[in-house]
Amino acid sequence: MSERHPVLRKIGRLFQADGREPGQTAPPDVTGKTVPRQPAGPEHRTHNIFEAAAAYVTACVDDDQEKQDEAAGWVQPEALHFGINELACRAVIALARERDESPRDVARTLLGLPAV
Repeated sequence: MSERHPVLRKIGRLFQADGREPGQTAPPDVTGKTVPRQPAGPEHRTHNIFEAAAAYVTACVDDDQEKQDEAAGWVQPEALHFGINELACRAVIALARERDESPRDVARTLLGLPAV
């Protein structure tokens, strides 16, 4: 994927406890050693619901059906639905804080609905 939209970068950081974007190497631990990552590849890697949701939504934004299908296969459909819902909530909260607006107003604006 090419350079990600700033909002997608912020959303990605919401899912990393240390503020890293998904895919960035792990920071050094307290001893100064870099924490090793799991080997790449589907046979060695398990994905959590938040990784699946972030990958699925990003693939939807990029209109990449192959990546949508791949991300949808990482977790159960109900888990993906939960992850997407959590992603939407966090994104609306982040945008509301950034814009100094209510989450309801931001959500309605994003959906093209009239203000209440």
